Amino acid sequence: MTASTYDPATFRPMTFHDAVPGFVEGRDTPRAYLERCLEVIAAREPVVRAWVTLNEEGARAAADAATARYKAGRALSPIDGMPVGIKDMLQTKDMPTEQGTPLFKGAQTKMDSASVVALRQAGAVILGKTVTTELGMSHPGPTTNPFNAAHTPGGSSSGSAAAIGAAMVPAALGTQVVGSIIRPAGFCANTAIKPTFGAIHRGERLAFSQSHIGVHAGCLEDMWRVTYEMAQRSGGDPGHPGLFGEAAPRPSAKPGRLIVMESEGWAQTDPRTAEAFDRVLRQLRDAGVTLLRRGDSPLIEAFEQAIGESLALCRDLCGYELRWTLENLVERFPTGLSDSMMSRLALARSMTIDDYRLALQKRDFAQQAFAALAPLADGLVSLSSVGPAPPMENTAKDSGVTHTTGLPAYNAATSVLGSPAITLPLIAMEGLPVGVQVIGQRHGDAALTGLAAWMTAAVRPVIV
Repeated sequence: MTASTYDPATFRPMTFHDAVPGFVEGRDTPRAYLERCLEVIAAREPVVRAWVTLNEEGARAAADAATARYKAGRALSPIDGMPVGIKDMLQTKDMPTEQGTPLFKGAQTKMDSASVVALRQAGAVILGKTVTTELGMSHPGPTTNPFNAAHTPGGSSSGSAAAIGAAMVPAALGTQVVGSIIRPAGFCANTAIKPTFGAIHRGERLAFSQSHIGVHAGCLEDMWRVTYEMAQRSGGDPGHPGLFGEAAPRPSAKPGRLIVMESEGWAQTDPRTAEAFDRVLRQLRDAGVTLLRRGDSPLIEAFEQAIGESLALCRDLCGYELRWTLENLVERFPTGLSDSMMSRLALARSMTIDDYRLALQKRDFAQQAFAALAPLADGLVSLSSVGPAPPMENTAKDSGVTHTTGLPAYNAATSVLGSPAITLPLIAMEGLPVGVQVIGQRHGDAALTGLAAWMTAAVRPVIV
């Protein structure tokens, strides 16, 4: 299987829920399904380079165990037997956790993150670790875009997004502090969720005050099933109530009103992408959805102003919170970090506790402005990126506002807000995907799946 440009009419991601009836009826098995995934990986991995480590032996044993459970009529969950990739920021007891840096090459914690424990308990097949950027920030790894190897897959969940876009697996875990789930998912034609902040237990990722664990998938059904099954077993972050909702995604639910979120992204969106998004919005209006923008309500205007510098806000929050990790690494490995990471450390060193307190106040204010929008509309809609994936750039030094893996100007706001967001592959730009995201209020994740299901059915993908 070779790469091809993105055409939404012909692209077929790997999906799992539709294979389960074959397992139940004995026409197919999780082991045979896994072998199909491995065939695709063998064909495409030399170029896509989505994986750091594959545990084929362990995956085959887990798939065989799932096959036996289906034969006995005792499947553990709807994702029993599903091959899943794990972003290499999350621990796996049977594989190294290298965090995108040679400083941790071969590092074995011999522990599973809470999310990985939950997946194993649900019967999922942990196939391997997917490539991430350096320490999950911006300096890129080797992964290429599955639709054009000259372009980035995004970051920092680059391997997870590319593995879905290359139809290697039906689902993979990602993490997001600024834009690391939604942006690469949009670049790689994924359906993906960044849940409500704290909805999925982050395990050892608790050092960041706005880090989220989410799911990249080939379809909405698989995305939600994985999210739900993790949440039921691991719960949410300490002090958080976890994910609300049912085991299956909600039925299609047409929104009455949607707010078009501009954020920092609109001013930086390339004109052709803006026109393509306008064609998506026209379809929504033609279907009877009322669209509201910042000029339609002072509450929306206040919200847009509150999120107007989310990229810099994320840079400052992340920089301050990452400082102590970086200080320890610099002491151990004086020349081991990239120039980009060292620039983040320099910023963190320049910040005072009052600078951090001010950043927290700005985030609180933005969250209050967002909550005030709840009576106005059923959700928000925006692009997932300012354009298609840019060309690969492995040498530039990002500033924490600019990013070598693509600008997260439409993503930083939802990370600041802690709100759920689902990206859908609704635009094709010159053979590359561009995502459109729908955004809900906190703990409205399940309802957002119904809105996303309606969007998927009602909006014809726009091809430019």
